Amino acid sequence: MSETKQPGWLGRLFGRKETPAETPAPGPDPAETMPTEPTGTLSEGVPDFATAADEVLPAPPTVTEASPETEPEQDLPEELAGADLEPVEGMQPEGQVPAAPEPETAEAEAPEAAEASPLVIYQPPAEPEAPAEKRGWWSRLTGGLRRTSSALSDRVTGLFTKRKLDADTLEELEDALIQADFGLETATRIAEAVGKGRYEKGIAPDEVRAILAAEVERALDPVAEPLVVDTTKKPFVILMIGVNGAGKTTTIGKLTQKFRAQGHSVMLAAGDTFRAAAIEQLKVWGERTGAPVVARAQGSDAAGLAFDALQAARDAGSDILMIDTAGRLQNKAGLMAELEKVIRVIRKLDEAAPHAVLLVLDATVGQNALSQVEIFQKAAGVTGLVMTKLDGTARGGILVALAAKFGLPVHFIGVGEGVDDLEPFAARDFARAIAGLDKG
Repeated sequence: MSETKQPGWLGRLFGRKETPAETPAPGPDPAETMPTEPTGTLSEGVPDFATAADEVLPAPPTVTEASPETEPEQDLPEELAGADLEPVEGMQPEGQVPAAPEPETAEAEAPEAAEASPLVIYQPPAEPEAPAEKRGWWSRLTGGLRRTSSALSDRVTGLFTKRKLDADTLEELEDALIQADFGLETATRIAEAVGKGRYEKGIAPDEVRAILAAEVERALDPVAEPLVVDTTKKPFVILMIGVNGAGKTTTIGKLTQKFRAQGHSVMLAAGDTFRAAAIEQLKVWGERTGAPVVARAQGSDAAGLAFDALQAARDAGSDILMIDTAGRLQNKAGLMAELEKVIRVIRKLDEAAPHAVLLVLDATVGQNALSQVEIFQKAAGVTGLVMTKLDGTARGGILVALAAKFGLPVHFIGVGEGVDDLEPFAARDFARAIAGLDKG
């Protein structure tokens, strides 16, 4: 008698009986009573998975715990031992248990309800990011001031080409200077210098530009002062202030790179606690420049953060501590009062702090910069100016107007977003660049 071929595992698994099978009599070997052929076919309808499986297979072992180290063992029939079984789509392979979802962290289940967020000092990588190679400062300066210099040069060329110098010409020159935000006083003085001894005479445009450069340099030379870090004050505390969007945080990063290049150790304080983006931005600058950053969560007390940062800088022996602050509109009394509070609090640790209060000004705001200086000077005692975004305006003469009205030191000017686009202010270079002349 030929041997009856046993159906495959999947055929037996999905086989269906037309009538319930009798329970096989118990015997010494359960394998002898196992059905040898399926009692139904797949074409007769949807297979009864539960019935077929119960008849063919022993009950699976009960799994009480899913663990990758202790998978449950399972015996297979002799004909399936060692066979390659293809998994059926949508089914979990035998002997495996679906991975349990990872439990939520304790912090997510029960967040801390502390009155003040923990103080964190973010340490930078061991190797700070190296600055990219860039063109020289003079090239960047003339490029950044091109909008202002081009506007002036076009007006000067149009006014003084094949035309004698008269009252109307000088008045038009004065208007051009006022439109570039040089201010009325400076514009009048430059127009008078151009007209002196040349009335009803011809004058070349290049000569007018030379006079313009000389007068601008004369106005700016007294305020072109470098920022000097007093090494006897450790840490030397620099408070960065200004309105929203002026570029305080970016300026901090650029100055940090310069200070570290000079050999100073620098710590940064994320005092703009109103904006999470400002905190993250300062951390990025810390990583780029290799400076640690002291921070708390968004919404923390800015004055408390400044106090803790000064203590941390002392403990670390840092040479310089630079404190970022939230952007404040100069006409908001409440916000200005909070700035005053920051200064009062850090003076509890150091009566002389902050040792420098730098007001960051956006050149694109034009004459509005004058009112910003006036209000911030009263609230925080501004010690120096940083002028940014000179590349974004044709009104670069605002620096001359500020010098004429307030006489505050101008420490740095910025003509771009790059880390090397902020440099110490030099009156002669600025004056010749804005007049459209070569460095000379």
